[in-house]
Amino acid sequence: MRRIAPRPLSAAVDALAADLAPQTPLARVQAAWIEAAGPAVAARATPRSLRAGVLTVACREAVWAQELELLGPHVVQRLNAALGAEIVARLRCVTGR
Repeated sequence: MRRIAPRPLSAAVDALAADLAPQTPLARVQAAWIEAAGPAVAARATPRSLRAGVLTVACREAVWAQELELLGPHVVQRLNAALGAEIVARLRCVTGR
């Protein structure tokens, strides 16, 4: 009988996490957020809701909300490219958690 080499536990955990992750459009946006917005913005702004193509993003400070409003069309384009579909039409930025 031939023994199979042990597999890393991380492979099983990654597969389980993918199966358990919600498949809603908001969850997909949240998964692609760091890549689309960039690490500096993503550290200070978090997608909170997605309704009728409008992504509401909570920003820690008003200055980041204003910056993200200016970057909005670019971030929307990058998000949709990362998602492979036109899910987000525009951003709505709010201040606070």
